Amino acid sequence: MDREQTRARIEEIGIIPAIRLSSAEDARFAAEAVYRAGLPIAEITMTVPGAIDLIAALVRDFPVLDLDTARRCLNAGASFLTSTGLDLSVVELAVKANAVTLPGALTPTEIIAAWKAGADFVKVFPCAQIGGDSYIRALKAALPQIKLIASGGVAQQTAAHYIIAGASAIGVGKELITHEAIRLRKSEWILELARRFASIVNNARSQAARGRQGVVIFK
Repeated sequence: MDREQTRARIEEIGIIPAIRLSSAEDARFAAEAVYRAGLPIAEITMTVPGAIDLIAALVRDFPVLDLDTARRCLNAGASFLTSTGLDLSVVELAVKANAVTLPGALTPTEIIAAWKAGADFVKVFPCAQIGGDSYIRALKAALPQIKLIASGGVAQQTAAHYIIAGASAIGVGKELITHEAIRLRKSEWILELARRFASIVNNARSQAARGRQGVVIFK
């Protein structure tokens, strides 16, 4: 899958599961569960033991904190890079490697810098703690050309608001991959939650499209 296809796939799915677990076995279980649920991407954090080896096996999305780790992840076969914060050298590496990149950023200055550096998307993190969907809406009003991913504190009750506000996708962690589901190895719980989030995203996109056509949506 090339860069354009990867970028289009992320927008199509609209959900990026964030896997932050304490063992490689748990992380693998979670990644496989969300894949079977129809979400063939996952953010594997570097705090997962053996994360690089897991990425090599899964060849999925993952966050990186430094240039050396980014290189190792790309060498492991990853299609795109994401991070908690903005490291322009990592964005540059991804662009040169023709890989999709989703750097984390918080302020308008950081978001613009990431976009100018060649980021495909900018992950607004932590989003819920700094205004949630209202912040996304304000950013999109000022920076409509930048594709934003809302991440950090996104829940079922708020997911639709982010999409309607203009987010291209949402990043979801423990609200999708619950510790109880991992502990009990209940992949069907993750499957059900994934279906709920996918339905929320699809319905929100339809509502946003109707709104753009001039239909007034009453809450």
